Amino acid sequence: MYKHEKFIVHTTSPYNAEPPLELLRENFITPRELFYVRNHGDVPEIDAQHFRLVVNGMVERELELALDTLLNDFPKRTVMATLQCAGNRRDQLIAVKEIPGEVAWGAGALGNAFWSGVPLKEILNAAGIKTGAQYIAFMGAEEVIRHAENVGFGGSIEIAKALSAEVLLAYEMNGKPLEPIHGFPLRVIAPGYIGARSVKWLTQITVQAFPSKNYFQAHAYQLFPPQTNAETADWNAGLQLSELAVNCVITSPRAGQAFSPSFLKGEGWGEVTVQGYALTGGGRNIARVDVSSDGGNSWTTAHLTQGDQHWAWTFWETKLKLASGEHEIVARALDSASNTQPEDARHVWNFKGYMNNAWHRVQVRVT
Repeated sequence: MYKHEKFIVHTTSPYNAEPPLELLRENFITPRELFYVRNHGDVPEIDAQHFRLVVNGMVERELELALDTLLNDFPKRTVMATLQCAGNRRDQLIAVKEIPGEVAWGAGALGNAFWSGVPLKEILNAAGIKTGAQYIAFMGAEEVIRHAENVGFGGSIEIAKALSAEVLLAYEMNGKPLEPIHGFPLRVIAPGYIGARSVKWLTQITVQAFPSKNYFQAHAYQLFPPQTNAETADWNAGLQLSELAVNCVITSPRAGQAFSPSFLKGEGWGEVTVQGYALTGGGRNIARVDVSSDGGNSWTTAHLTQGDQHWAWTFWETKLKLASGEHEIVARALDSASNTQPEDARHVWNFKGYMNNAWHRVQVRVT
């Protein structure tokens, strides 16, 4: 596995890491060396020749498919899609209140790639779905120990999503076979959903009438209200995470960046270029990005520079005039359904640190 020398490693076992924002924003298609990694256990070693994908549950015909069968006997489709960890931007929630036991992700736990593989609906059509089925559950080969038990890693999506054209069983990333760290030989790609639903090292697909009961669907990836903590949570009452919320991040200038006096012109101000990314779920598009240099009292509409695909992020930029002193640059996005973001991270804080889509704020100083 090769990752960029400036990759930010949060944990080594399991390996969890993200790129610096200024490098992430350089490429609309994220290079492998800059694509974030989210693991819950160690990377499994899988022999491609002996690999088999099992399809069972509420199907007319159970299947056991070799990798060669998937590559040669089913149509191949390529989809550009941005994957984002549900914990992206958790560090800003931690700044509000402590979140113990969770990876302190910054805003780089996402990446955009071309994914190629078999449309999931082709596999489901080959197996035949029985009446009453509502969910497609996935299991990977990853060994994950929780409470002294190997719970593995799994998740599920609704049948309507599973049968949509964008959901793939991917064996290629950016035109090359998946690397082990990214799910070799086969992984799910569920665009518009949290990254946890794009299960890596896929070994089993089960058609069933209920959501996955795997630990990471039924327990871990749930959203609770701000007043709840681990001791008071009713684990049967949490909201299971699926579709991404609209989000927006400033990638430059950097938080805490200082501009020297030479930045200022004769009028007493200088012009700074502000750049970032935005994304949303549900197949919607980013419609607008607003940027402020005074904490949200006044706004400038940014230019959307790249990205109008349904499942990929959007790049944006604008120029702001800054005078001498401290400035809080703020960004927020609206999508094509007019969904926007909450103003304050305190309003979305939860004890698991998921789904932070509050206005992104960066403090800079002109000396």
